[in-house]
Amino acid sequence: MRTSKTFSIRFWVNPKKAQNNSALLYARVTVNQERIEISLKRKVSLDLWDSKNKKVLGNSSDARQINQYLEESRVLLFQIFQDLKFQGELITAKRIKTIFLGEDQSSKTLLELIEYHSKKIEYTHAAGSIRNFSVTEDYIKKFLLKDKKAPDIYLKQLDYKFICDFERFLHAYYPKGHDREMGHNTVMKHIQRLRKMVTLSYHLEWLDKDPFMRWKMTFDKKERDFLTANELSNLETCYFPVGRLERVRDIFLFSCYTGISYVDIKNLKAKHVLDGMDGNNWIVIHRQKTKTKVKVPLLDKAKLLLEKYDNHPMAVVSETLFPVVSNVKINLYLKEIASEAGIRKNLTFHMARHTFATTVTLSNGVPIETVSKLLGHTKVATTQIYARVLEEKLSKDMIDLQKTLNAKDELKRD
Repeated sequence: MRTSKTFSIRFWVNPKKAQNNSALLYARVTVNQERIEISLKRKVSLDLWDSKNKKVLGNSSDARQINQYLEESRVLLFQIFQDLKFQGELITAKRIKTIFLGEDQSSKTLLELIEYHSKKIEYTHAAGSIRNFSVTEDYIKKFLLKDKKAPDIYLKQLDYKFICDFERFLHAYYPKGHDREMGHNTVMKHIQRLRKMVTLSYHLEWLDKDPFMRWKMTFDKKERDFLTANELSNLETCYFPVGRLERVRDIFLFSCYTGISYVDIKNLKAKHVLDGMDGNNWIVIHRQKTKTKVKVPLLDKAKLLLEKYDNHPMAVVSETLFPVVSNVKINLYLKEIASEAGIRKNLTFHMARHTFATTVTLSNGVPIETVSKLLGHTKVATTQIYARVLEEKLSKDMIDLQKTLNAKDELKRD
């Protein structure tokens, strides 16, 4: 078995393709009798080409520049050969050409990474996540054109400064249809998605080092809105003369008493309602967002809502437990519902999930571990976002504590 490699470099011009007595320079690389041509993208006059010594004749500025370029190319090609040999890599003439032209894996571009990542998540991520990545990708492309004055860059050009510049660009960008620039947390979300793509390239060994190594993600802490017990009661008892508003209100309330997200309620069917070990009805589904299996025992109010829409014409057509309403319309209708019910909060469907976590469960003494399971979270830390303690609960707990302390003092006096 041959262990040594024969290697040679020869420069030449092709007179058959000459134009105006000028022809392109080529480097012919041979490895173990395998030969390949590399265009050096330089032209030379046939009258000045020394075919014996493989250089340009004369001492003019152009002649010196071309001869210097030929020598630099020779050194680079030989260095590539030596590096592959030292690293124990497969050495072929084609591999040397690929590296010389910057077409190897280490010369992948940012847009190539974006395209690869898009294909990778096509069948593994929820439609909403794919849509969010698509928005981030568009901002990256806009940033490249505006800030870098180029449609694409090599991944090896990504560094800490690139991230800082991208953050600055996003903070100053006014999205179409918006009256102001992006919020800080929105900017961080876009950078977070870029980071996931860059981390992928690092694991694929398209990058030698992670440019995010020293980057610190910062998010402004925001209070998550939910309905208080009084607001929830007002919503339940409010009369809506318009049928569409009543249906949306009921679907929202079902989420308030189950913690199930809108996209999962929309897909609920009779097969998802099962008899539990306790004899109660349970909703058993896999969350669309995380594919996590969720089991939710139904509270009485949730059962009544299911009974209300049993055999509803719209639900029968869609074969779902509730009439199907689009996400755009449901959040639009919730604004009308809030106005009718006297709720002065920006009512969104996700607020129902917050309400379940706070007003319905945690504030009534349900352990956070149980709430985490009901919400379909894989980590309790995720649930802690919702785990605020209401002032009413704080007051009640402190009153109970004071009673306990008073009782102990009484015992001491006795």
